[in-house]
Amino acid sequence: MSAPAAQASQAAADTAAVAGKGWWNQVLVEIGGVSLTPAGLTGAVSVFVIAWLVSMVLRRGLARLSERKGTRDRRAAIYAVGRMLHYLLLFIAFLVALELIGLPASRFAVFAGAIGVGLGFGLQAIFNNFISGIILLFDRSLKVGDFVELESGVHGEVSDINIRATRITTNDNIEILVPNSEFVSGRVVNWTHNDVSRRLRIPFGVAYGSDKETVKTAALEAAAAVPFTLAQEGPRRPQVWLTEFGDSSLNFDLVVWLTAEATKRPSAVKAAYNWELETALARHGLEIPFPQRDLHIRSAFGLRDKDAWTALGRPAPEEKQAPPPVRSGDNDATEDVKREIAEAPAKPAPEE
Repeated sequence: MSAPAAQASQAAADTAAVAGKGWWNQVLVEIGGVSLTPAGLTGAVSVFVIAWLVSMVLRRGLARLSERKGTRDRRAAIYAVGRMLHYLLLFIAFLVALELIGLPASRFAVFAGAIGVGLGFGLQAIFNNFISGIILLFDRSLKVGDFVELESGVHGEVSDINIRATRITTNDNIEILVPNSEFVSGRVVNWTHNDVSRRLRIPFGVAYGSDKETVKTAALEAAAAVPFTLAQEGPRRPQVWLTEFGDSSLNFDLVVWLTAEATKRPSAVKAAYNWELETALARHGLEIPFPQRDLHIRSAFGLRDKDAWTALGRPAPEEKQAPPPVRSGDNDATEDVKREIAEAPAKPAPEE
C-alpha cells in the first residue's frame, strides 16, 4: 500500500474513533449541572452488577460455612454478617456510580434535602422497614429458622430477612412477606427463641361418671403412641390435668412436651394427638359426650314422685346407688406446681 493510501486509511480510522468517542460521551440529558452520558450510565450499571455478583458469591460462601457450624446462634450470626456485607457493597457501588455519572459524593448533600422531603411524604414506611430490618439482624431476637406467630395470626418459619420485609413460610408452604416494622413495634411470639422444645395442651372431654384414672391411662397411652412426644419419663413426661367441670363433660388437658421438629408444626401435631386420643378412649370404653339435657318430672296433675309417674302410666325410675369411692391417683397439675415452687430460687429473708 502506498504512503498516501496508508495515511488516508489512518485518517479514516481516527475519524471513526473520534466519532465513536463522541457518541459514547454524548450528553443524553442534563439535570442540575450533571450530564448523563452512555459511558457514565453503562459504568454505573456495571458497578452495581459487579457488586451484586460479589455479594452473591460472598453470601453463598458464608451459607456453606454456616452449614458446617452446628449451632443455630452461629448460623444466625453468619447470616447477619452476610446481609450487612450485601448492604455495604451496594452502598459502596452507589457512591461509585454517582462518581461515574458525574455527581461526586461531596455534591450528594444537595440531594439530601430532597430525599428528606421524600421520606417525609411517602418513603417513611420504606425507611422504617429498612431500619427495622437492621435492628432484627443485630438484636437477634428473631433469627432465620425461628418459628413465630404474629398478632395478626400469621405463624410460620422465618425464611429470610430482607431490606423491606421478612419472608415467613407457613406449614402449608405459603410464602408471606411481613414488613420488618411489624416485628419491631408489634407483639411477636417466638416459639423457638431459646429452647426448641415446647409444651402443648390438647383439651378433650369425657362423660360424667367416667373413672378419671382410666381417663389418665388412656390419655398417656395416646401420648406414647405419637412419635412427637419428647419423653415418657422425667420432668417433661406427658401429664393429664383435670381442668374443668363442664356442662356436659369432665374436661381434661393432655399436656405433652414436643420434639424440636414437631414444635414447628402445631396444627398437624395437635391433630395427631386428637386421633390417638379418640382411639385410646374408645379402646377403654370411655364416652366422648355431647350436649344433652335430662328431664326429671317431680310433679304432674298435682301428684309427686311415684304417684306422678303412675298417673303418666310409666314406672318410677329406680334411685341410683352412690358409686363406691375411687382412689385418687397422682395429680399431675399439683406435682407440676410443687416442682416449680421447689426449683424457684429462695427469696432472702426480710431485714428486721
